[in-house]
Amino acid sequence: MNASDLSGVTWRKSTRSGANGNCVEVAQLTGAIALRDSKDPSGSALVFTPDGWAAFIEGAKDGEFDRG
Repeated sequence: MNASDLSGVTWRKSTRSGANGNCVEVAQLTGAIALRDSKDPSGSALVFTPDGWAAFIEGAKDGEFDRG
């Protein structure tokens, strides 16, 4: 899978996503994880290595990205 062509991947939305449309979606790629804004599915996506994804998730859990 070429990370620049994400047209054929299966995107998942969190079961915790509300009905307000402010969601992100993730896709499992070969050796990577992609993340996109569900309101703009044709827009750009972030692509993480597995280690980068783990660090991102830990940062989110720790409040690293919370607005202060």
